[in-house]
Amino acid sequence: MVQIALDPTPFHHDHDLLDFPDVVARAGYDAMQLTPHADFTPFFRYPKADDGLMAALRKRAADAGVALPAILPVHRISWPDEPQREAAVRNFLRVIDLAVELEIPVINTEFSGRPERSEDSEAAFYRSMEVILPRIEREGLRLNFDPHPDDFVEDGLEAWRVLRGLNSASVGFVYVGSHTFHYGNRATTLIPELGERLGAVYAADTFDHHRSHGLRYISNPPGNAARVHQHLRIGDGDVDWTELFGVLAGTGYLDREDALIVSNVFAEDEDAEAVSHFQLRRLRELVDAARR
Repeated sequence: MVQIALDPTPFHHDHDLLDFPDVVARAGYDAMQLTPHADFTPFFRYPKADDGLMAALRKRAADAGVALPAILPVHRISWPDEPQREAAVRNFLRVIDLAVELEIPVINTEFSGRPERSEDSEAAFYRSMEVILPRIEREGLRLNFDPHPDDFVEDGLEAWRVLRGLNSASVGFVYVGSHTFHYGNRATTLIPELGERLGAVYAADTFDHHRSHGLRYISNPPGNAARVHQHLRIGDGDVDWTELFGVLAGTGYLDREDALIVSNVFAEDEDAEAVSHFQLRRLRELVDAARR
């Protein structure tokens, strides 16, 4: 049974951390992915949650009937400079503690290196994983990576090669719909190759920045270093959702007990509740259609 979770990031500015389970439940979801938040796991900084806050969050989620299937931290574990990388490893180990305490089985994250120093960043990634991966395996967690635009690896196939090099079944891939065109627009070939190592799918739309000779955006001149992408409602961009869900069905992902799809639209905060309702309805339609 596919679990569809909501990323509550659009609600961060209007609600406290402990309100998220109720917000997610009102939007119709029975699961949410915890994402970087100032009171919990800030971007690039040491986690701020203590035992009391985690106990309160766990209770609020249980009271709202909202599961916590995954947590998304973002730390510079592939940073080419040592002080930042060492701090990121320390931060990440604390995130693992939080996941264990909250009984969250999956950590979804990003490489967080630099594209202009890709070789150094890849070396830093493997160095960090020498510390992080044994803890992940010992705790029985799953760690999945998204090759985010503006990271040291953006192409989906190349990112899979980097992950495969770790030689661990505890490590997988996050396929982010809004990063499709930075991945190389290769869902039909990449997802089958990932197989059981596809760990999560994020659902938000984006425009194909390669179209119109690279002039689809207000980002000129063509070929500049900006990594432009959006997190739009499904149908508002260029991602072929019928194709994507067809591949997910064809590879058996939609039938897996651990299948997780996360709605993560970030472009319409002023209408976040209605957008969240729309996303849930549309994702259920896509899953049902793909299965048929």
